[in-house]
Amino acid sequence: MLAPLTTPAAATVFTTVLTQGPVSRVEIARRTGLSSAAVTKAARPFIEAGYLEELEATERPGPGAGRPASPLAIRPDREFFTGVKITDDELIGVVTDLRAQVLVSAHRPLSASTVEGVLAQLAELVADLLATDPAYGQRCHALGLAVSGDVDKAGGLVRYSPFLGWRQVPLARLAAEATGLTVTLENDVKALTVAEQWFGEGVGASSFALVTVGVGVGCGLVVNDRVVAGSHGVAGEIGHIPVGGDEPACHCGGRGCVEAVAGTAPIVAAVRAACGDPALTIDDAIGAAHAGDPAAREVFARAGHAIGLAMAAMANLVGPERIIVTGDVQGLAAYDLFEEQISRSFASQAFGAAADCTLILRPRPFEQWARGAAAVAIQTLFTLQERQ
Repeated sequence: MLAPLTTPAAATVFTTVLTQGPVSRVEIARRTGLSSAAVTKAARPFIEAGYLEELEATERPGPGAGRPASPLAIRPDREFFTGVKITDDELIGVVTDLRAQVLVSAHRPLSASTVEGVLAQLAELVADLLATDPAYGQRCHALGLAVSGDVDKAGGLVRYSPFLGWRQVPLARLAAEATGLTVTLENDVKALTVAEQWFGEGVGASSFALVTVGVGVGCGLVVNDRVVAGSHGVAGEIGHIPVGGDEPACHCGGRGCVEAVAGTAPIVAAVRAACGDPALTIDDAIGAAHAGDPAAREVFARAGHAIGLAMAAMANLVGPERIIVTGDVQGLAAYDLFEEQISRSFASQAFGAAADCTLILRPRPFEQWARGAAAVAIQTLFTLQERQ
């Protein structure tokens, strides 16, 4: 079922309540520039369809005004959404309400990363999630998928996912056939960016960046309240800014990329070489650096330098109000090892006032990446341009 979203005013009113509510009609009009009559007209269909409700009158529109205003609020259980983050070895799924609050979650190891194998396990995971409450099955019509790599959201296509080894996979169509839901596909970092924009640290900021540190290094950009995709859908790929000269080689085919220096696999390889231990894991590498091993600490410092340079290049080009640095649990376990170097390299390379943007560190477990996929499904349902 499509929400009663027919005009730009309707989209503006609903998303204002969704991301900033409860809020009165008068305050909506003040924040959006719409007339009070336009706000009332736009809100009525959502109230009738059960997406919005009027709370008890608790505030007055202004000094000397008449009766108190009744704030509008979201009815979060009016619609549910499923989100799944697909990694190379695991599916992480959630069911959320309209506010993207996670209600239930599940992890499933992938026995194979083939398209057919992933689709079969995806369908099973979604069915199990929706079966946990009859209301989920009745009022969940949308599934959001988040995948790393080059994703064509409009076409529902995974053009290239290096960690899955996929090329030109029409995943949205295949997943819709497998699950019976309306499917929205997005790059995982952009999905997490949408969640921050509508429901997290990005609320109230017209321009911000999200930098993710972990297996890879990614970046999502919001400029003038819109997530920037670029004409080819790969805007924000700071992981492939060359900062290391001709070395090392990157899986993308380039050389000296940030991701080739600061991704999990290159860090592990560098610490193995530095410590002379070919069996060392990322946890071992982090442990050695935390224990004070100078060679291991130097590897993480080099990674921090590369990330800081890439963040500065992005800030110089875009000028965000704030930069949110996050990642998977493993990546952030090492954050203190390169935090100082990130800040130092960023400050030395950022130009002028670009260095004044706020840096925010927020750890995000993998469930939050799945929540990001659900947030994209919510955004698609309630944003006119996303439906076209």
